Amino acid sequence: MTRMLRGAKPHGKAELPSPRKFLGPIKRTPVWLAVLGGLLAAIASAAACKSTPPHAVVPEVASITLRTERLTLTTELSGRTSAFLIAEIRPQVNGIILKRPFTEGSDVKAGSLLYQIDPAPYQAALDQAKAALAVAEASLPSTRSRAERFKNLVAIRAVGRQDYDEAVAALATAEAGAAAARAAMENAHINFEYTPIKSPISGRIGRSNVTVGALVNAYQGSPLAVVQQLDPIYVDVIQSSAEILRLRRDLESGQLKQDKDAWSKVRLKLEDGTPYPLEGKLQFRDITVDPTTGSVTLRAVFPNPDNVLLPGMFVRAIVEEGVNDRALLAPQQSVSRDTKGNPYALIVNGEGKVEQRSLELDRAIGDQWLVSKGLAAGDRVIVEGMLRVRPGSPVKVVPFDRASAK
Repeated sequence: MTRMLRGAKPHGKAELPSPRKFLGPIKRTPVWLAVLGGLLAAIASAAACKSTPPHAVVPEVASITLRTERLTLTTELSGRTSAFLIAEIRPQVNGIILKRPFTEGSDVKAGSLLYQIDPAPYQAALDQAKAALAVAEASLPSTRSRAERFKNLVAIRAVGRQDYDEAVAALATAEAGAAAARAAMENAHINFEYTPIKSPISGRIGRSNVTVGALVNAYQGSPLAVVQQLDPIYVDVIQSSAEILRLRRDLESGQLKQDKDAWSKVRLKLEDGTPYPLEGKLQFRDITVDPTTGSVTLRAVFPNPDNVLLPGMFVRAIVEEGVNDRALLAPQQSVSRDTKGNPYALIVNGEGKVEQRSLELDRAIGDQWLVSKGLAAGDRVIVEGMLRVRPGSPVKVVPFDRASAK
């Protein structure tokens, strides 16, 4: 038998090479790592599905569509009432008060007696002046006749020229004496007429500062009493010069139209806020600006038959400025302010998205703002739901129900 060499393989049983000889040792992935990777993939997939839902919710807002309207603009001005006429009663002669027939706080008529000064000394002075006038006038006829005779005689040289001149001078002296006596009598008569102190106007008299028996002096500083006419009565209000310039600018630009008859009519609110039933009329606007307040005084006249208005009362006058034919009003709740205090509003544009508009406001009219700039007719202003939206976001618009909002 033939011996086989060591290491030789028998014929017909050749072996294939092992994979490890070419690929090296095989590394196996741990089971727990494969499970962890699957869990992370599932969590990421769920988060992605949650962040991008197939049907996003669009916020709902309530809005109104702005429309222009005809609006009469008025302004409220504060002021005080003052008497239509004021008469401070003062004596014009010295003397003792004998009587005071009026009742303090009552209505008096023009010419009615208020005080009576003792007339006795003035009556005596008047009688003396009358007597002096009678004496002066008694010598006038003879003096005048003598001067006329001498005039004829001097023409035929029956008397001297000197005698005639003396007769004419005597006549002139007598006439001057009579005129002086007549003036003295008139003065005495005037002083006598001043002893009864009468009311120069009709009105209501206040308290009396003197009593019967008091000594008063002519043209003294303190009045005996004050009479004030209360019907009609003045209402003096103040308006800033800046407001006057703004009103003039609006009228010149055509933004406001002014009716002269309507502008002169003034309504009034009393101190407690109640309206005064009667309408007044604007009388004039002062032409001088007060440098301390920068304001101008306007005076109106109001009828006051029941004496509801008393001098010195605080009131608010409502004066018509003009008519704005294209006024744009926005609800106050639709207007917000930024950190700097500038007003703005959110509107829904034609694409159904929120848009922010900066505004210029004129004044408040009730629960609305009169908008000068920033909005136009047809704009849909968001009134409710502003906190749920921001500029650029789409919204769903529903009409604003004013009745439910109230």
